[in-house]
Amino acid sequence: MPADFVFDRDRERRIGLPEAVLCSHKSPAQIAHAIGDALARRERRLFTRLDEAQVGALPAELVPSLDYDPLSRTGIVGGLPELTSPRTAIVTAGTSDLPVAAEAQRTLAFAGEAAERHADLGVAGLWRVMERREELAAMPVVIVVAGMEGALFSVLGGLIGGVLIAVPTSVGYGVAAGGRAALSTALASCAPGITVVNVDNGYGAATAALRVLHALNRA
Repeated sequence: MPADFVFDRDRERRIGLPEAVLCSHKSPAQIAHAIGDALARRERRLFTRLDEAQVGALPAELVPSLDYDPLSRTGIVGGLPELTSPRTAIVTAGTSDLPVAAEAQRTLAFAGEAAERHADLGVAGLWRVMERREELAAMPVVIVVAGMEGALFSVLGGLIGGVLIAVPTSVGYGVAAGGRAALSTALASCAPGITVVNVDNGYGAATAALRVLHALNRA
């Protein structure tokens, strides 16, 4: 089993972001090995795309060491650090986008960064966005999570001046095409300077935010 893993133990020193374990397509035995390795080394470790069936198949003695959140499908070994005051807002267009937003929020928390979450601000009721405009404009980083046609990316991109990270989601049907419509909207947005990550990639959005926040810390 150890031959299945080559951990990048120097990554956090090198780029400021520790390696996370992507659990999709991994067996419970492989996940158990990664948990056991973290415990043996007394290292904190983040596990992403970890579903409840995989957790249920883990050896019983390992489960108490894993802080598991089913909404975000993330697990954390070693606990969370004390969180900073929020410098990131996470906005969802709808409640169906919450799993992706939760993945981003847990990834930030793993790094010690608190985030404010604002759910269900989709443009079908534009007043909901406008009610939160001043709060969002005060944040250095805003992660926007939206499926369907992804219009919220451009709306917020034209209203707030902080770093905006767009996360298209696979929420939608028909020509929404598993998130491709929202991804195209984000990439083609007329609002300048929007950063775009891959479909459903809450983890990627959070690590992009962390790079920005680390740069602010150095400045």
